[in-house]
Amino acid sequence: MKKILISEDAFGDLNEGFLFYEAQDFGLGDYFTACLRADIEGLKVTAGIHREVQGFHRLLSRVFPHGIFYTVQADEVTILAVIDLRRNPDLITTRLKKR
Repeated sequence: MKKILISEDAFGDLNEGFLFYEAQDFGLGDYFTACLRADIEGLKVTAGIHREVQGFHRLLSRVFPHGIFYTVQADEVTILAVIDLRRNPDLITTRLKKR
């Protein structure tokens, strides 16, 4: 099983998503966090099998329209970004290049 590391940028992305969904409906932010946490935990077993996009592996969230961008090195998975995929593709590319 692989060890999961989450970058500060990715934590910021998760917090941004939480705030967005919580503003839509009370409790939806907690549901978002729980779903994304489960998706990320699944990487302990499935890391490395996902399509590469912009030089990172990308896991698509099962419930929300978010991509979890990560790298795999030996027994470590590093989450670098959690991005809402409904955004402008140029913005997504720019954000990924900065990480």
